Amino acid sequence: GLNLEFAGITAGVTTRGHAFMAPATIEVSDFADYKKSLKAAKVEIDPEVRKKTIAEDAAKMAKGAGVVLKEDGALLDEVAGLVEWPVVLMGSIDAEFMEVPPEVLITSMRKHQKYFATEDDKGNLAAKFIVVANRETADGGRKVVAGNERVLRARLADAKFFWDQDRKTPLSAKAPQLKERIFHAKLGTLDEKVDRMQALAAELCEFVPDADRDKVRSAARLAKADLSTGMVGEFPDLQGIMGAYYARHDGEHAKVADAIAEHYSPLGPSDACSSKPESVCVSLADKIDSLVGFWSIDEKPTGSKDPYALRRAALGVIRLIIENKLRLPLLTAFAQSQGLYGAGAGEAVGTDLLGFFADRLKVHLREQGVKHDHIDAVFALGGEDDLCRLLARVEALADFLGSDDGENLLTAYRRAANILKIEEKKDGVSYSGAVDGDLLREREEQDLFGALRDAVQSISAMVADEKFTEAMSALAHLRAPVDAFFDKVTVNADEADIRENRLKLLSMIRTALEGVADFSRIEG
Repeated sequence: GLNLEFAGITAGVTTRGHAFMAPATIEVSDFADYKKSLKAAKVEIDPEVRKKTIAEDAAKMAKGAGVVLKEDGALLDEVAGLVEWPVVLMGSIDAEFMEVPPEVLITSMRKHQKYFATEDDKGNLAAKFIVVANRETADGGRKVVAGNERVLRARLADAKFFWDQDRKTPLSAKAPQLKERIFHAKLGTLDEKVDRMQALAAELCEFVPDADRDKVRSAARLAKADLSTGMVGEFPDLQGIMGAYYARHDGEHAKVADAIAEHYSPLGPSDACSSKPESVCVSLADKIDSLVGFWSIDEKPTGSKDPYALRRAALGVIRLIIENKLRLPLLTAFAQSQGLYGAGAGEAVGTDLLGFFADRLKVHLREQGVKHDHIDAVFALGGEDDLCRLLARVEALADFLGSDDGENLLTAYRRAANILKIEEKKDGVSYSGAVDGDLLREREEQDLFGALRDAVQSISAMVADEKFTEAMSALAHLRAPVDAFFDKVTVNADEADIRENRLKLLSMIRTALEGVADFSRIEG
C-alpha cells in the first residue's frame, strides 16, 4: 500500500464493510479486491450502480402495486449518495391527506423525507410512496415502512392544517399584508411592487394579443398574496402554485389563477414558458419591474455574483417574447416601468438595460447555434429593441453570409472599409459625401454607382417593411458590379477629384451594406 497520511489518518490495506450488516475489518490487496470485498460486505461503491438499483427496483415495486414511479433525477442522485446498500421499500399515504394539493404532498415527501412519489395511469398522484433504506432487515422492511409512514403522517398533518387554515380567508384579504414585507430597502415593500406590476401588466396588454386587461390586473394584484399564507411560509417553493389553488377556491377566473401560478416562469432554461396571454403579461411585468428597479439603484450583476437573479429574469423576458412572438418594444416597456417608480427613479436605465439584454440574448442564441457576431452586427445598428424583428434580421443575415454572394460581398466590404480607413486617416477627412456622376469615367464605376443608388433605396424600403430576406437579396445583386469595380478600377487615381469621387463610391458600398447590418462586426 501507499505510505500516505491525510488529516491525521495513515493509509493502509484495511477497510470495513456496512456499519450494521458487516462491520468487520476487511483486508484488501488491490482495487479490484477492494471493490469485490466491499460488495460482499454490503457496500456498493459505484454510485451509478446504486442509482440503477434504486431506479429499477422502485419501478418494479411500483408496477407491482399498480402505480408508476414519478421520475425525479435530482432526488435519485441525492438518495444514491445517501445509501451504501440501497433497499427499496413502499409505503402508503393516509386517505385523509389525498385532498391536499399533490404539489404539497410531493414537496413534503421529497424535501423532508427524500421519498419518491408515484402516480396512477392518468398521471395523478397515487397514495403510495417509495422510500430507500440503507440496510436489509429480517422482517423485509415492515418496521422501516411503518416508521416512515408515521413520520410522514405527522408532516402531512401540518401541511393539511395550513391548507385548511389558509382557505378560511380569501386570498384578496392576505394581499394587504404585503405592506409589511420589504422587496428591497431602496425599492420599497412588496405591496408597492404589486402596485407597479399591476399598472405595468395592464400596459403590456397592448402588446400581448388576446390578453384580458381586467383579468391581468386581478392576477397581478393577487400574484404575491400567497407569500402571506401558512403553506408558503412552510414550503416557499410552492409560491404561485398555492396562490392559484386559493384563487380557484375563492371563485377567481381560471385565467387569473393560471397567471398567479405561472408568473414566476420561466425559472430557468429548461423550465416551461407560458403562452397564456394573461400569464405572459403578469410574468413580464414582474420581471421587468425587478430589472428596472435594481438597475435604477445600480444593483447590477457583476461577474459570477447575481444575488437578485437578474440574469435569469432577463432570460425569462427574452424567452417570453421570442417563444410567444411578441412585438414588444423593450425601451418603451422599460420607460413605462421606470415611470412607475416615481420621481426617485434616477436617470433613464433603458439603454444600459437593453445592452444587458443583448448579452443575455447572445448567450441564449449561442446555445441554439446562432453566431454571436451575427447578433452583434444587427445590434450595432442601434435602437433595435424589438427582439422578434432582431431575430428575423439575424436569421436573414446568417442565410446571406452562408451563400457565395454573401461571402464574396463580405470580402468586398472589408476591402472597401480598409481602403477608406487608411485613406481617411491619411487625408484627415471623411469620404461620406455624395458621388459626382459626371466624374465617373469607367463603365464599371458607372455600373456600380447605378446599382448602389438603386440598392440603397430599395434596401431602405425593404428594411422598413421588415422584408429582411428580400433586403439581403438586393445586396446579393451588388456582387457582380462590386467585383467588376475592384477588378478594373484603380481607386487611388492620379487625379485628386477622380480619387475623391471613387473613395466616395467605396463609402456608398459601406453605407449600402450597413443599411442591413454592421458588417465590420462579422468575424472570420
